[in-house]
Amino acid sequence: MENIRITGDFIKLDALLKYAALTASGGEAKRVVADGLVAVNGEVCLMRGKKIYPGDVVSFCGAEIKVEKE
Repeated sequence: MENIRITGDFIKLDALLKYAALTASGGEAKRVVADGLVAVNGEVCLMRGKKIYPGDVVSFCGAEIKVEKE
């Protein structure tokens, strides 16, 4: 599991996927979320703008990311 540090209170799901280099672009992030390929805290999430807070775990293509506050 990789830890990603954010400076704000939250980061949107599509922005996190791009920031963590799990997708090459925001457009790709939007597509993988819409296709049901991303899970947040173990549940499939279809909302690309979902707010991800410190402590949340995002899974995509075998990678897991835990968000931490910087």
